[in-house]
Amino acid sequence: MNDFPIRQLWPIAPVFIGVFLWAQIAWASTGVAADWPQYLGPSRDGTTTNPIVLPWPSDGPALRWKIPVGSGFSGPIVAAGQVLLFDRDKDEERLRALDPKTGRTLWEHRSPTAYVDTFGFDNGPRSTPATTADRIVTFGAEGRLSCLNLREGQRIWSVEAGRDLGADRGFFGPACSPLILSNRILLNLGNQDGGGVAAFSLETGKLLWKTTRHEAGYASPVIGPSLDTAGPPTALFFTREGLVSTTLEGQVRFTHPWRSRQSASVNAASPLIRSNEIFLTTSYDVGAVLLRITGDTVKEVWANDESLSAHYATPVRHEGFLYGFHGRQERGTEFRCVDWNTGNVRWSAENLRAGTVALAGNRLVLLLESGEVLVAIAQPNAFKVLGRAQVLGRGTRAPFALADGLLVARDPRQLICLEVGPR
Repeated sequence: MNDFPIRQLWPIAPVFIGVFLWAQIAWASTGVAADWPQYLGPSRDGTTTNPIVLPWPSDGPALRWKIPVGSGFSGPIVAAGQVLLFDRDKDEERLRALDPKTGRTLWEHRSPTAYVDTFGFDNGPRSTPATTADRIVTFGAEGRLSCLNLREGQRIWSVEAGRDLGADRGFFGPACSPLILSNRILLNLGNQDGGGVAAFSLETGKLLWKTTRHEAGYASPVIGPSLDTAGPPTALFFTREGLVSTTLEGQVRFTHPWRSRQSASVNAASPLIRSNEIFLTTSYDVGAVLLRITGDTVKEVWANDESLSAHYATPVRHEGFLYGFHGRQERGTEFRCVDWNTGNVRWSAENLRAGTVALAGNRLVLLLESGEVLVAIAQPNAFKVLGRAQVLGRGTRAPFALADGLLVARDPRQLICLEVGPR
């Protein structure tokens, strides 16, 4: 029997490429490294080389602009000289391109939606868009997959990916943030009739392949290791059942079960990769596991529920250590440093509540659900805060963007653009 009522689940804010080749493929398909062109940033692991400049003034980093927003948990991205936000305004899903200097709307695209959250939390989109040099892809709360021109916002194509493949809406509707790789759009879709994970053509929206009968969970796919040193990369999906590795043609390479026995549970944090090792983390009495892949053989290096059990936010990795939120969001979390190789906890910071995290160089950037932003040193010996400021209101759960000296983030009411880097 579950030890908590299902209504205690919170909406999941929708998802380390260790080999240089993988990173280059990721950047080539999504934009330049200075941008934040997709969920979890340029290399799909929550990291950027863009520096954070400290100290901040007493009232926090300079506010460049702020604008009202509609509903949703989709995070902002920065690409092609634009800030892009996917939200809901009344009965329409809205994609806006904003001037990063002023917040002025450059273009917008709207499409009708009738999605209603079963639990009454929020009716807006959960998925963060993904971009290429000239296109942007969105995945709405009803399962509509759309591709638009990045410069002007004209729709190129749109398909009802969720409806057409019979995807289960899950607890809070589709939330997978698309991964664009080699002209394919990869989705953790959740159709239990052979379409648990799927790939669509970037050019036309046509279904290219589907596989597995796994429910979706709320994690977004990432780029995985190639089958051989000279081959193309694979894709990694953290479904509700566990890890699934596929080739770009849809062949399942390996799987590894990793899910809670509780029916009211989700897998929400995206996998992290270092060479042939893959880190998974979830909550609901399951915890974390480090896997080592040799060919198609999967071996657990360590696994427990005590080191780093992330409810929804994907941790980051820096110089052999993991940094992330441990514990259930509604029960109180700790922010931790954990040894990648052993799972040993090096330090734990309490009383921060839940939030999301990114890594800028060797600086951790935490955006808490309270709307407070913190910057700390990514180091294993102690949690040292270098700067903190109240920048948003309560209910801040969407992932944020770090790009070109800017921090762009939203809460349920507003989108803000802060100056945090060199000017």
